[in-house]
Parts: sequence; structure tokens; C-alpha cells
Amino acid sequence: MRPLIIQIYLIFMNLSTTGQAWLDTELYPFESNFIELSAGRMHYIDQGEGDLILFVHGTPTWSFLYRDMIKALSKNYRCVAIDHLGFGLSDKPEDFDGKAESHSANLSEFINRLGLDKITLVVHDFGGPIGLGAGIRQSEKMEKIILMNTWLWETKSNPKVVKLDNFLRSTLGKFLYLRMNFSPKVLLKKGFSDKSNLGRKLHKQYVYPFPDKKSRFSLLKLAKSLLGSSEWYQEQYEHLYKLESKPWLILWGLKDEYITKEYLERWKTIIPKASVREYDCGHFLQEEKPSEVIQEIDSFMKSN
Repeated sequence: MRPLIIQIYLIFMNLSTTGQAWLDTELYPFESNFIELSAGRMHYIDQGEGDLILFVHGTPTWSFLYRDMIKALSKNYRCVAIDHLGFGLSDKPEDFDGKAESHSANLSEFINRLGLDKITLVVHDFGGPIGLGAGIRQSEKMEKIILMNTWLWETKSNPKVVKLDNFLRSTLGKFLYLRMNFSPKVLLKKGFSDKSNLGRKLHKQYVYPFPDKKSRFSLLKLAKSLLGSSEWYQEQYEHLYKLESKPWLILWGLKDEYITKEYLERWKTIIPKASVREYDCGHFLQEEKPSEVIQEIDSFMKSN
């Protein structure tokens, strides 16, 4: 048990560096960095030295999702992880449209502004099209690709996506997203095959970045782009050839109720030379299988 004066000091330091009293700096013990992009102020972490690994998250997560990977891998590699605008510790500008393609443009700007090169790109969920879209635009800067439970093709032909979009645009959908914080409170938990891997303390770190209605528009905007950005996804897919020759590692949770094994089978067809590892877990394999994922990434980084 820490003395009260130390607890007060740590709370003060946390507030002064991030402005977020809820942030658990034991789980997420990283120095915060910020960069002013054209669309707003983006938060990121930059840990370690060596070959570069760039982590790109989806929704409703943030760089916190990759904390265990970064703690372990930053001993031998330079690990950079962003928070998309509207997520995590980044600003939540009201005038930002929150579409996947806009997040991808932000990532491209981030890569250029920091002068990142020879990148091993790690993507998950919406981070797939966002990160791969940026990777396609700057393919000469990409060294390797690590892909986890995501997609990169049109969505308008998928009846489940159309049904979800109708829900998101309904009065009930908007109420649940904006008033009840439905995405991190309910949908995130549904993504775990073993709910015990999402304890209360951990869950708070995903819920608290969205304390009020104003902060939750980023969740709703990105969710709407699942269908709304369908043509943009397909455009990226048609240019994926720019990355196909890179070494690929696919890590996949087989019990994912959102991005199912059907997606994995399609990826195997698209990138037949990719190394593939399958896990008995849900959508968030970073939380359910962290040790295994770390080991695979480390081995992949060491491979030619």
C-alpha cells in the first residue's frame, strides 16, 4: 500500500502530463508524446531503440491495447503506437469527420512528420484499413506487415454490415453509442471469448477515454464508416499489390464474433505466402494471448 502523499503525487503527475486522472500508469507506464497534425493533436508513445514497429489500433481501443507488446518488444525494438484522433489520449475535435480514410490520412501525415522509415506495420480491427491504406500510399517505407483480425475490401455487399449501419443511424443506435457508451462498455466485452480476461480494472481503461456524449462521436463516426467508407476500402484493396511482396505475418483469434474465420480464409488467398498463426480466442488477441503474440512478433522481426 503506497503512502497517501505518494498516491497524491502520482495523481498530480498523471494529471499534469496527460490531463487524465483515470489513466493507470502501472498498466500503461509510458511517456506521452503529442504532435499537432492538420486535423488535431495526436497522442503517441515512442519506446525503445532498434528496428521500428508501428502499432495501429481500431475501435473502441487505443494504444493501451498494445501495452504488453510494447513493454516486452521495446527492449529490442523501437515501438511507436498512436491514438487516433478522437480516441485514447488524443484530442477529440468536433469538426473531424472521423472516417477511416481520414484517420489513414492522419497516420500518413504522422509517418512523414516523424520521418519514420523501414516500418514493421502492426494493424488490428479498423486499424487494418487505416494502417494498410497509409502503408499503400507510402509502400517504400514499409518493411514488414503484421495483421490481426481485420479486413481490406468493400463492405456494402455484406448484409450484416448493412444491418449494423441501419442500427447505427437509428434513434436507438445513436442513443446507445452517445448516451450509454455502448461500444467500449458492451461491444468491447463481447469481443472477448474469455470474459475473465477483461477485469473491471482493465475495462475502465477502455471506457474512461469516452466520459460524455461529446467525446463519443468519434466512436459513432468510425462505426458508420464501416459501410460509409466501403468504396475507399475497395480502392485500397485494389492497390494492395504495392505491399504483397513484403513479408506478412497474420495472427488471428478464431473465436472472433465480429471478424470471423471467413475473413482469415480470404486473407490466406490474398497473401498466400504469409505466415499464419491461429489462436483459440476472440477479437482482442492482444489481451487474451499477449505472450504468444509477443513471441510471434519477436520471431518475425528476427527473420529475414
